[in-house]
Amino acid sequence: MMDADTMILPRLGPGEIRVEDPWGEDGALGARVRTHRPPADLRWRHAAWLLPALLAGVLGVVGAGTPGLRLAELATWRAATSPWSDGLPGGDVALAPYHLLMRAWVAVFGASDLALRVPSLLAVTAAAALVGALAARMFAPGTGVLAGLIFALLPSVTRYAQEAQPYALALFAAVLATWLLLPALDRPSLRRLAPYAGAVVLLGLCHAVALLLLVGHGWVVLAFRRGAAGRWLAAATLGVLPAAALLWSGVRAGGQLAPAARPDPAALAATPGELFGVAALGAVLLGLALFSLPLRHAAAVCTAWAVVPPLGLLLVAQATPVWSPASLLFTVPAWAALAAVALSRVRARWWVGVLAALALIGAPTQAAVRAPDGHGQATREVAGIVGARRLPGDGVVYGDADARTLVARYLPADRRPADVFAAAPPQDCAGCLRGVRRLWVIRPGDRRDPVPPLGGATERLLRTGYRMAQVWHPTGFTLALLVDERTTL
Repeated sequence: MMDADTMILPRLGPGEIRVEDPWGEDGALGARVRTHRPPADLRWRHAAWLLPALLAGVLGVVGAGTPGLRLAELATWRAATSPWSDGLPGGDVALAPYHLLMRAWVAVFGASDLALRVPSLLAVTAAAALVGALAARMFAPGTGVLAGLIFALLPSVTRYAQEAQPYALALFAAVLATWLLLPALDRPSLRRLAPYAGAVVLLGLCHAVALLLLVGHGWVVLAFRRGAAGRWLAAATLGVLPAAALLWSGVRAGGQLAPAARPDPAALAATPGELFGVAALGAVLLGLALFSLPLRHAAAVCTAWAVVPPLGLLLVAQATPVWSPASLLFTVPAWAALAAVALSRVRARWWVGVLAALALIGAPTQAAVRAPDGHGQATREVAGIVGARRLPGDGVVYGDADARTLVARYLPADRRPADVFAAAPPQDCAGCLRGVRRLWVIRPGDRRDPVPPLGGATERLLRTGYRMAQVWHPTGFTLALLVDERTTL
């Protein structure tokens, strides 16, 4: 009987045993170091940031000055142009850094509608470049191109590139902070953690709610770089301190955080459409993202970025009304990257068709964003109606303090009705209406009852001493003309 042949197997070191990674997503959190990159690879890496930046910039600049400033943007204009002694409009302490930035911007570039929106346009253009470069670093150059282009094509990105509000700046700061997190976790030295802490400072000063991104970053640290958790926590804490100090001092001085809404079912159902610009686009991106959620290192970063902050905001909103889809704009790059990872697994020739489909789905909303009422409030139309029909001696009542800024912005001084309650609270100023035969009422929102709930003798006089001559409903407003036909009041 013959002995069986003996096979000698080589001993494998621990570094030679690898888990199958069919999608090629394993590896370091940071950039993959290559000693040599072929020219084609370098071209794709350059395209990953250049093409998204060009597309976002072009889409953002086209029609940027057409929509009228909505009331929140008018508050930015008022803060940027009012005397220092007037303080913060509405006492919103969280917007103080942004308003200071805009005050400096306006001093140099002016306060036209387009000029007020240029900082947001620049921030979105830079964010698009970073989204592409970040996805190229984490996954592959082709994935970076896809992620950046998907991000730039979203109507919500264009909308907030044309908005004089801090959401676009917070978006850029979130992408920058994530870009700086990856190398800092690979080698958590002071030289790498200090820029990350600086990006967190910028994030908090742009928009305090965006600091929820740190919860997602913390999850990634605990899951993959637990040894660096202490140093990351120190950097993140230092980055949060300026925003925390600002909010604390502002609230103690009598300011307040601008409330949003509570997350009732209707608000939650509307979130995908508001966050992505079109509900169908939101469904497509969320569906594609489901194919990119195996918790590999790189995909886990985007998953935590996309999912954890909305959950955190949902929990906070149970205690205080802070739910706002616009506040979650900084999570959109993560959804774009996850969708790009899924698409990168099909052949490249399909990419153009998918991008064209996304552009086609978003085209109607892209056009609507550039309409005169594209930001949800037809402020110029309201001013145009009042200016065309105003007669000497007319008065005006505002259902919201910000509506007063609308008239100041879009009507020349000689075409404005007299602000009858400018000198006294409306509840105690029925006498302020003496001699006012025609009274304009401007209220934000689509109201069945144009008369604002002022209370007291003033409201009774408006309801019994005047008749409703005409009512208009421009987008986002109720405008009414009341007429008193008596000779005396």
